[in-house]
Amino acid sequence: MSPKHSRLVQLAILIAIIGMAPLLVPSNYYLRVMTLIYVFGLAAVGLNLLMGFAGQVSLGHAGFIGIGAYSVALGSVHWGLTGLTSAVLGAVASAAIAAMVGRPILRLKGHYLAVATLGFGFLIALLITNEAGLTGGPDGIAVPRPVVFGWRLRTVEQWYWISGVVLVAGVFIAQNLVASSTGRALRAIHDSEVAAQAIGVDVARQKLKVFVISAVYASLAGSLLAFCNGLVTPESTAGFLKSVELVTMVVLGGLGSVFGSVLGAAVLVLLPQVLTVFHDYEHLMLGLLMVLCIVMLPRGVVPSLARKLARTGT
Repeated sequence: MSPKHSRLVQLAILIAIIGMAPLLVPSNYYLRVMTLIYVFGLAAVGLNLLMGFAGQVSLGHAGFIGIGAYSVALGSVHWGLTGLTSAVLGAVASAAIAAMVGRPILRLKGHYLAVATLGFGFLIALLITNEAGLTGGPDGIAVPRPVVFGWRLRTVEQWYWISGVVLVAGVFIAQNLVASSTGRALRAIHDSEVAAQAIGVDVARQKLKVFVISAVYASLAGSLLAFCNGLVTPESTAGFLKSVELVTMVVLGGLGSVFGSVLGAAVLVLLPQVLTVFHDYEHLMLGLLMVLCIVMLPRGVVPSLARKLARTGT
C-alpha cells in the first residue's frame, strides 16, 4: 500500500470511529471519555510532529495546553471576549511564545533540550498558580460555555462532535505536512542535522517552524479541554505530569506515526478507567502495562504492528 493510500485509510478509520461511536456507547459517560481522547489526541499529534519527525524532545508541552485553556477562561471571564475569539488569541499567543522561546532553546540538544523545555513548562505552571487574583490559583477558574449563533454549547454530545471534527482536521493537516517538503526536511533533520544542512535544509528555521506548529496544536487542545470541562486548573492543564503523559502518548503510539498519536492518547485515557477495579494498585498496573507494551512493541504500537503485518504479508 502506498503512503498516500495508507494515510487515507487511517483518516477514514478515524472518521468511521468518530461517526459510529455515539451509536454504540450506552451512555454519555463514554462519550465524555472519548471526547478527552480526541482532545489529548490532538495535542499528541502536534507533539509527534516535533518529537517523531523532527527528533526534538519537549518535556514542557503541557505549558501550551495551559496557555490555550486559560486564554478562553480569562478571555470569557475578565475580558468579555467570545469563546472562539479567545481560543484563536490563545493559539496566536502560543505561536508567538513558541517562536520567542524556541529560537534559543532549540539550539540545545539531547538532555539540555529536555531540561530547557521542562523549565519552560514549570514556568508556565508557576505563573498560572501564583497569579491567583487573575487565574484563581490552584483552585482554577470556571469557563462559561460559549454561545454560537444563539446556541449555548454545553452538552456532552455537542463537544464530542466538535472535538472529533477538530481532531480529524488536525490529523489531516499533520498528514499533509508530513508528506510535504517540510516533512521531508524534518525527517532529514531527525536522521542527521549535519547531513540535512549539507543538502540545503535550513535546520534552525525548520525546527522552529515545527515547534510553533506543535504549540498551536497543544493550545487548541487546551481550549477544547477548558470548554469541555467548564473548569481549568493548573494541574489539569499545565502540570508536569500532563507533559509526561503527552510524551508517553507519543512514544506509546509510535514516534513518527500521526495515527499512532491518537491511539496512544486513547490508551492513556482509557487505561485509568479500565483499571478502576484495581483502585489501590491503579498506578502500579498502569505503569506495568506501559512497560510491557514498550518492551514488546519498542517502536510504538502502530509502527510495530504495521511492521509485523508487513512481514506476515510477505
